[in-house]
Amino acid sequence: MDKKRVAIPLVCHGHSRPVVDLCYSPVTPDGFFLISASKDSNPMLRNGETGDWIGTFEGHKGAVWSCCLDTNALRAATGSADFSAKVWDALTGDVLHSFEHKHIVRACAFSEDTHLLLTGGLEKVLRIYDLNRPDAPPREVDKSPGSVRTVTWLHSDQTILSSCTDMGGVRLWDVRSGQIVQTLETKSSVTSAEVSQDGRYITTADGSTVKFWDANHFGLVKSYNMPCTVESASLEPKYGMKFIAGGEDMWIHVFDFHTGDEIACNKGHHGPVHCLRFAPGGESYASGSEDGTIRIWQTGPLTHDDSDEALVNGSVGKVKVSADEVSRKIEGFNIADEGKTREKEKEETGNE
Repeated sequence: MDKKRVAIPLVCHGHSRPVVDLCYSPVTPDGFFLISASKDSNPMLRNGETGDWIGTFEGHKGAVWSCCLDTNALRAATGSADFSAKVWDALTGDVLHSFEHKHIVRACAFSEDTHLLLTGGLEKVLRIYDLNRPDAPPREVDKSPGSVRTVTWLHSDQTILSSCTDMGGVRLWDVRSGQIVQTLETKSSVTSAEVSQDGRYITTADGSTVKFWDANHFGLVKSYNMPCTVESASLEPKYGMKFIAGGEDMWIHVFDFHTGDEIACNKGHHGPVHCLRFAPGGESYASGSEDGTIRIWQTGPLTHDDSDEALVNGSVGKVKVSADEVSRKIEGFNIADEGKTREKEKEETGNE
């Protein structure tokens, strides 16, 4: 293997403040997409492969802490310091629903079947909104023991995973009973939790440790100490042979999943790395930083036999989106230019 070549990322400008969350859509018939959340209050949608800007979702009045896309990349959701979570039409940029909360919303996630939106934040309450009945009051899951930092779904929307800002551990909730059924113990607060694409592993970052848990039996599979405090980690989704981690040293470290050996170290950001995610096919990954940029890095060959054909997950049995809809997605955003100057810095409640 050739020794640590210098990686040249695609640099995506546009945010005027730190980028704090990133989310890729699965592969759709029209490719895949990347959404970013930033303290500048303006989440952005991009082509996941090229990083090209598609549009900006305008409407939040405070820092946006969390963002996600549904399975078909037709809707986006965001959680903000303006005490709201919003659901957006990802083709037009219009707000479809705005769900008011009593405190800062730190995390949001669409269910796999796309009918439900899960939110959590400083209120210490997990809420499930039925997007088919958006005017109905949300279902409140049993009170979280601390301020919610991350949320995600697993087990075909039967289980909710959440972590807290002010305490260690990842809690798993049974959706039907609303009770905590398991806690994955960690020393520090979990700042990133990801369920692998094949549903086998939960990847967590806490302090200077990255851990991999069995997503079905909840045992600890691997735990690796990192060279610095890391804020985010992501497992390569296609073969699961490598993972990435990033944090306060501003670098993106690439590791071998089986041994924990560092394979590569990519430098380029000018501030701590807040979020990292692999693209759905594993061929690239994105990083978001305190410096306000997103960088998209190529992974390189995923197997020893790089002629192996990529079996991209996500398009089977999903709703098809026509080509003219995606061109509407690219042209139809009646929204501000990426580079437009912000008249005044938006005031942000609750920035760290």
